[in-house]
Amino acid sequence: MKTSYYTATSINGFIADSKNALDWLFQFGEVEEMKDHYPRFIAQVGALVMGATTYEWILNHEGLLDHPEKWPYTMPAWVFTHRDLPAVPGVDIRFVEGDVRPVHAAMAEAAAGKNIWLVGGGELVGQFHDAGLLDEVIVSIAPVMLEGGAPLLPRQLTTPPLRLTNVERFGEVFVVLTYAVPRID
Repeated sequence: MKTSYYTATSINGFIADSKNALDWLFQFGEVEEMKDHYPRFIAQVGALVMGATTYEWILNHEGLLDHPEKWPYTMPAWVFTHRDLPAVPGVDIRFVEGDVRPVHAAMAEAAAGKNIWLVGGGELVGQFHDAGLLDEVIVSIAPVMLEGGAPLLPRQLTTPPLRLTNVERFGEVFVVLTYAVPRID
C-alpha cells in the first residue's frame, strides 16, 4: 500500500489559481494520450482524503447536492475540515479534523491493501508528509504559468531530496513525474 499525492500543477507550481479555479487546466480537455492514466491510478486506490477547499470545489463544480449520482468516487472519502460541510447524500464521506495519523490508520484499514490517494490541497498533503505518511508524489505538469494561487506543496523538502522514479510524456501537452518520498529516520 502507498499513500500518494496525485495532482496536476502549472509549471510554476500552483494546483489552483488565486480564485481556486481550474479553468487553466480544463482548457486542455481530455488529452487522448492520457485517457488511460487516471483510470489506471484510481483502480489501485481504496480510500481517499481531501481538504475542505477541495471538497467544496468538487461539491460546487459538480452540483453534487442536487446530483449526488455525479460523485466521482466509489471508495470511502475523508474530508479534513474545521467547519460544518454538507455531505453528499448516499456517499461514504467522513468529516474529520486534527492529527492525520489516526485518520491515515483508519484509511489504510478501509483501503484493505489498496493505495490511499491524497487528493489535495497542498497544506493537507504537507501534514501527511510531516507525519512521515507520504510515499509518493505523482504530478502532471501543465504547460501554463499562473500568477499565484494554491501551491503544489507549501513545504520545503530538500534533505533528503525526492527520488524520481518515473517520467511519462503525453503528446505536446503534459509530462507526468513520479517521485518517491524518502523516509526520514
